[in-house]
Amino acid sequence: MENIAENLKNVLERIETAKQNSDNKERSIRLVAVSKLKSIDYIIAAYKAGQRHFGENYVQELEEKAQSEQIKIECPDIKWHFIGHLQSNKAKKVAVLPNLYVIETVDSIKLADILNTAMASAQKPLNIMIQINTSNEPQKSGIAPSDLLKVYEQIRNNFKNLNIMGLMTIGSYEQSTNPDEVNLDFKNLIDCRNELVEKLNLDPNSIEISMGMSHDYEEAVKMGSTNIRVGSLIFGSR
Repeated sequence: MENIAENLKNVLERIETAKQNSDNKERSIRLVAVSKLKSIDYIIAAYKAGQRHFGENYVQELEEKAQSEQIKIECPDIKWHFIGHLQSNKAKKVAVLPNLYVIETVDSIKLADILNTAMASAQKPLNIMIQINTSNEPQKSGIAPSDLLKVYEQIRNNFKNLNIMGLMTIGSYEQSTNPDEVNLDFKNLIDCRNELVEKLNLDPNSIEISMGMSHDYEEAVKMGSTNIRVGSLIFGSR
């Protein structure tokens, strides 16, 4: 097994360095350890090293891990992020999983409606993020940036069992691997947030920004991300 505690320490240090090189040095940044295709042992090792937020891409895998008795006993305060594409027919089962913290990939009113219904008898609203396809790639999920205002208002006004935490994107590989240029996908997400805040008179700090993965998280932090999703740098390659 990788030296997970040391890897976590290194990533957190690099996050802090990147934050000090950003315009907003005071904000808190959440590290989500992406544990997809990794065994429970890896998750427990990271948890024991202080990590609490974990991300999963696949419904069945998240179900198995979230319902694991070993996880429940050894990681009682774990917080799960669902970060993969969520099909409507699987939404209800994800919404009610133990220790689910947020679904980051809500990409339609239809999906939001299903999640809202699933949470009808819950004690508190379900945290969600709206996924935006900032790169306009047809193979990627997410709403168009131009639809954000309409989608945000529909969810906020009609689905009282959902709490919109923020916005999420997965940048294009081309943008993420070009060190000489500003990442336009990340800039696009920041612009979406700023427009939303301005038009609806929102507190900027109330809209989180989830962007940045193992190969581009430092750039994402410098540009304003508050939630980054890192897997291979913590757990090793899959």
